[in-house]
Amino acid sequence: MKKVLHRVMESLVEVVVSTRFGRLASEALIKAGMRRVETVYSQGVTIKLAVPNEMNRFRAGSFASKEPETLDWIDQLPEGCKFWDIGANIGLYSIYAAKKKNCQVVAFEPSVFNLELLARNLFLNNLQNQVTIIPLALSEILSTSQFRMSTTEWGGALSSFGQKFGWDGKSIEENFSFTTLGISLDQAVSLLRLNSPDFIKLDVDGIEHMILKSGSQVLSAVQGVLVEINDGFKAQAEESRRLLIKAGLTMKKKLHAPIMEKSVFANVYNQIWARE
Repeated sequence: MKKVLHRVMESLVEVVVSTRFGRLASEALIKAGMRRVETVYSQGVTIKLAVPNEMNRFRAGSFASKEPETLDWIDQLPEGCKFWDIGANIGLYSIYAAKKKNCQVVAFEPSVFNLELLARNLFLNNLQNQVTIIPLALSEILSTSQFRMSTTEWGGALSSFGQKFGWDGKSIEENFSFTTLGISLDQAVSLLRLNSPDFIKLDVDGIEHMILKSGSQVLSAVQGVLVEINDGFKAQAEESRRLLIKAGLTMKKKLHAPIMEKSVFANVYNQIWARE
């Protein structure tokens, strides 16, 4: 029903924008949508978020309930630590880490559709000087490749860089793609001259193990990692585990919210790794 309604609305919009008045009205609506802001609260932290569409309203509304384990993990980080948010999307956890623990954050996000909202959200929360946006994909090596996206919605996820599989190891349902630059974890430090992170949140929907494979120097010094792993995607789960253990880290727990249990993501967990 929802898809049918969307198609009907899209058809109506096509008719409306065929006129000059309709085009001007459409542009005004888009601008108004981008100006819509919702405020969310968690553990004494207030965050303002741009909500131009349903996806972002969902992200705002589920901020405290979708991944409470991620918020709890951030709550325990040392004050002022260096934090890398790999797969930052619209910046929810980058902003929370910066506000809650005064972290110096580097936010990696290659989606051209999410970057605008990431920047807007940093501006809304006055964090332009505390969070650095790196609009690149992380991968095994420095290379150009296809960034394949399952959706072009603002705030969308389930994309893949350099591979044709997605979060579950199966062929990604590609809706849009473009060629962009990818860089490894270690190269982000050596070539971009970024400070090596104390803590990493890694959530890129499928190629986590490939990113970890090229980050031995970064991982050897990091104090903790939160990584999203699909237990049903054996290659991802087993290789990620091997690489994190090799780096001297120990898995403390793996968690997901109760709302995940009856969803298609029932096998997906946030694993929390720490150096003892």
